[in-house]
Amino acid sequence: MVQRTHSCGALRETEVGDTVTLAGWVRACRDHGRVVFVDLSDREGVTQVVVDVRTSPEAFAVARELRAESVIAVSGVVRQRPRGTENPALATGSVELTAEEMVVLNPAQALPFPVDDASRVDDALRLRYRYLDLRREALRGNLRLRHRVVKAMRDHLDEASFLEVETPLLTRSTPEGARDYLVPSRVHPGEFYALPQSPQQMKQLLMVAGLDRYFQIARCFRDEDLRADRQPEFTQLDLEMSFADQEAILRMTEALVMAVLRLVQPEREVATPFPRLTYAESLARYGTDKPDLRFDMSILDCTELLGTSGVRIFRRAVAGGGVVKGFRVAGAASMADEDLAVLETVSQGYGAEGVVWLRVIDGVVRAPLAKHLTSREQQRLLDVFGAADDDLLLLVAGELAVVRAALDGLRREMGVRQGLVDPEALAFAWIVDFPLFKRDAEAGHWSAEHHPFTSPAPADVALLETDPGAVRACSYDLVCNGWELGSGSLRIHQPELQARVLQLLGYSADEAEASFGHLMEALGYGAPPHGGIALGIDRLVAILAGTDTIRDVMAFPKTRQAADLVMRAPAPVPQTQLDEVHVRVVLPPQANADTRSGGVKPLDGETREVPGKRRDPQRAL
Repeated sequence: MVQRTHSCGALRETEVGDTVTLAGWVRACRDHGRVVFVDLSDREGVTQVVVDVRTSPEAFAVARELRAESVIAVSGVVRQRPRGTENPALATGSVELTAEEMVVLNPAQALPFPVDDASRVDDALRLRYRYLDLRREALRGNLRLRHRVVKAMRDHLDEASFLEVETPLLTRSTPEGARDYLVPSRVHPGEFYALPQSPQQMKQLLMVAGLDRYFQIARCFRDEDLRADRQPEFTQLDLEMSFADQEAILRMTEALVMAVLRLVQPEREVATPFPRLTYAESLARYGTDKPDLRFDMSILDCTELLGTSGVRIFRRAVAGGGVVKGFRVAGAASMADEDLAVLETVSQGYGAEGVVWLRVIDGVVRAPLAKHLTSREQQRLLDVFGAADDDLLLLVAGELAVVRAALDGLRREMGVRQGLVDPEALAFAWIVDFPLFKRDAEAGHWSAEHHPFTSPAPADVALLETDPGAVRACSYDLVCNGWELGSGSLRIHQPELQARVLQLLGYSADEAEASFGHLMEALGYGAPPHGGIALGIDRLVAILAGTDTIRDVMAFPKTRQAADLVMRAPAPVPQTQLDEVHVRVVLPPQANADTRSGGVKPLDGETREVPGKRRDPQRAL
């Protein structure tokens, strides 16, 4: 049989009468006695093949024995489908191929799950047989979308005079906020490479080298706990610019995002410039620094009003230094008690004691604890929230960080329940004016909010030693629909200032030299002012694809336990290999027996969760 002439998605009425050869996977067979209909599939689509015993008895005999997902080749003549049998759901739905010859290239065994209904299968099983799962058009479409997104990025940045430069995957372990994946060296006994958490220091060195505008589709690796928007290895668009201020970088990024949307989803309307919120504003109004702005439902502070009320939970929280905050849900007063109980569980999942709900009916606050509020307190509460009849108020009391997290989660939950989340909308926004430092309560010292190379706001440099907590960073996050899509900053380009920041972060001169001496030295040889940003490609594609997990836009993702179920990784290696790299394995006392035997413990149901509920330490540097 000759090689295929067309893909399974290519045939149209213009090919009627042509003799063609198709090859692909048998998606379905329908035996109608003297005629067998075969749905033949490949990456490009599906074509209906008709095998008639009267005209092609040999091909008919083959067709009757076909099993789902077997690989076959078919030659025949393209014809118009009989009137009334067209399939408008298929691009090839107006034609069909009448088979004259059929060959089974590779029969398929019984499948672990039906490919055409894999979405109903447990996630762990789908990941175990990911190569079968990827035959689904939904996942194929996601990978096709990813390809187009990356191509659009490359084309746009090339036109903007950026130079694509690859940086090493074997580098030095430096403290940047997450655990490194380490690679032992055979040539240098007892020493290790680290896989990069990001190309952060490399791209700064490229700016010192005078390359001016750099970008890279960068693979990054971080050994940390996983969830729906996080994987141990991920891909980001990494870019850096010399002689650029924050405004120039934000404008460049917005232009890049719009160029991608124009190519891959021109029907989605997004206005520029993107809205901007300060870090403080975002936390105050939405409880998070990555808010979903497709709906409002702003959080308001009721601490002063309710902290001395007759409600014990409010009084106790405020007396302990906590706060009382909440938000209004328009038209939700009729929410059933069992649904309100679900909200209680949601709030407790973030560490809160629970959520206090108040219904507004006929201008009166109705709730079990309403009797503990005076009529004046009730009226002031309605005034603060601008509440009207049929509204629902949700309040949480406690420590500030817990209250913010709980209200963020409740806000997202109610946005979905009330139908306020438009799946087609893209709500981009910039979060700016982050603090440069955060206090590490356990360690008792300051740590970097983003990374140690972020430049302080020029107006705040004088506060570094006297009031570090008040120093703002020249950093910015791009958020979209409740996801942190990208993060960037202006970098410290003066060695003296970098030394001051490292000292404040607790590095002695020797420690700074050991970890960052290469960068400090480079900054002393004429480093230009520079800054950049990194955009999470996995997250961007997931948003555009309308999925709630980045696993759906990755070819071979890991489980939430960082296991590769296809390759059975991680796994032990022979002692001879360990000897070559001078490594000895010491297992913890409670090491899993599956790990000792080289197996990968399967997950008890890979669950999905809405991203963005907690502060995300996996920042794209």
